[in-house]
Order: sequence, then structure tokens, then C-alpha cells
Amino acid sequence: MTQLHFDSVVVDSHNDLPIMLSDWYHHIGKTDYFSSWINACHKGGVKVQVIPIYLEPQLAEASLRKSLLLIELLHDEIENHADEVSLCLTGTDIDKALNEGKIAIIIALEGCSQIGEDVSLFKTFYRMGVRMASFTHLGRTLLADGSGEDATGSRLPSKGIEALKIMEDLGILMDVSHLSTGGVEHVLQLAKRPVIASHSSARAICDHHRNLSDEQLKAIARTGGVIGVNFLPAFIDAKEPSISRVVDHIEHMVDVVGDRHIGLGPDFIAEWAKTVYPNVEMKIIGIDLKVGIPGLSKTEDLPNLTNAMRERGFSESSIRNILGENWLRVFRKDLGIPL
Repeated sequence: MTQLHFDSVVVDSHNDLPIMLSDWYHHIGKTDYFSSWINACHKGGVKVQVIPIYLEPQLAEASLRKSLLLIELLHDEIENHADEVSLCLTGTDIDKALNEGKIAIIIALEGCSQIGEDVSLFKTFYRMGVRMASFTHLGRTLLADGSGEDATGSRLPSKGIEALKIMEDLGILMDVSHLSTGGVEHVLQLAKRPVIASHSSARAICDHHRNLSDEQLKAIARTGGVIGVNFLPAFIDAKEPSISRVVDHIEHMVDVVGDRHIGLGPDFIAEWAKTVYPNVEMKIIGIDLKVGIPGLSKTEDLPNLTNAMRERGFSESSIRNILGENWLRVFRKDLGIPL
């Protein structure tokens, strides 16, 4: 069964590599963490990786400078490992990287605090290689409200509406993971291109505000988009997270929207957090970031999920779709392609 995994194009739609690199080099030293990440991708079968620029919310106006530093760090690493990875701006670039045996990298923005209300900066970040973006992480930005922030209805403000149009015109994919319920619904009403959720799971299986309802899943699918299942234990099953429960989420989502709209958005962070911050508690909205799902806590574990899906009765074609073909379909059609 493992051969099916490695014969497939595996796409991971969410890995916070830039902040991991930055913190690793600051706290551990200038070891070649990027090479270790490449090796992990090979062991886990990952051939396409979406890499968001995540920023700590307390940075405020400093977030623009920090995001530029992280993007430059990522560009440097890509250039230094050009024989193994490739920055991809379009679906054609991804196919070229795959044909050359390289890991295809797509840069995203997570939270967009660096944008403020200057939405023309999306054009600047597009020129730097950004091809996906989510308007918020936790809490409120000038573009949208985050998940759990639904007291005011949380539709997009005028700057969020303007930003969505700019993104769609450029070919930057709109990511609704982390958006409030009202924000997700508003984006889906306005969108003219596929809407994606890079790392969200099924609220029907685990009732957490970071997960998506069945109606939201259906609405994303109607746009032609894809939902990447998140593996953080709190979003899978707060009491007994397991690979089997991850498959429960996948199975439910396939039942709701079919196997052509589900992908993988693991958000692996536990092993890194335990190494870089061994004596520091790391929690966000009560979620312990040092806890992963047993047997599915790092990139190298991904073949275990493929085996679990086979044991559950998923067909080979469905598994290939979920592992990466669905993401590839969207990337080939819309990534970096102006309207």
C-alpha cells in the first residue's frame, strides 16, 4: 500500500516553514534546517508544498518588515537548494518541477496583517511570488474577522471586498481557513474563482470554530475549490485524536462533496515546537502546539494516512485525488493566472 502513496503526487497545502526556519536559526543555530525539511518531504512523499508567511499578531506595523524578511529567507533557501526545490508561480511551473523531480513550492500569506488597509500591496507580494492568501489568522484584521469572531456578523469590510477583487484579478487564490462564519459566507457570495480552505476539517465531526460546516463545504465545492484537512488534534478530536479520526473527517467530507474537493493541509508543527522551545508552553486559543496525532505528527508519517484510507476502503483513484490531484487541478487552472 505504501507504493500507492509514493507513486502519487502528494500536496501539503499548509506548512509554516518560514517562521520555523527563522526561529530555528535564532534559537538552535544556523544548521541546515531546510535540507532536513527536504529530506522529510522525500520520506513523506510530498512533492508540492504550500508555504504560508505566518506572523505573530503582536507585531502590528512591524509585520510588513517581518514578512519581507521571511520571504527573503525563503527565497535564499530556495536558491541555495535549486537542484532540489523550485518556486512555482503557475501550474505550468509546478508541472515542470514535478517532471524535474523537484519539490514545488508555493508561497502564501496567512493573516495579511502586513497588508493593513493598503490592499495594493497584494500586487507587491504577487511580484514576490505570493499565490495564495487568507485575510486573518486569529482575531480581526482590517480585511476580515477570524474564526470565532461572529458577534457582529463578520462580513467583509470594504477593504476586504476590494482585496478579494485584486487577488482574483491577479490569480492569488483566496483561502478561507481562519475566517469567521460570516466572512466565509461573504467570500463565497462574492467569489468569481475557486475558493480554497488550506487547512480546515469537518465541523460535523469535531465542533470547533476553525472547522467548516457541511454547508460551507458544499459552497466551496460549488466554486470548484478544495478543502485541505487539518491534522491538529484539537480540530480532529480533542479527546482521542488518531489517524482513524482523521480518516473519519476525510470520509465525511467526501460523503458531503465528493472526492474531487478534498486535499491535505496537515499543519505539522508539534515536532518542531518541542525541539525549538523545549521548556516553553506553546498554546494558541488553548491548543497545545506540542501535541500531534500519534503516527501522524510529522511529514514523514503521511504514508500512514494513505494506508489508513486504503484499509477504510477508499479506492486508489479517490486516494490519489485526496493526496494531491485535486490541488493540482485548481493550481493548473487558476494559480497565478490573471482574470
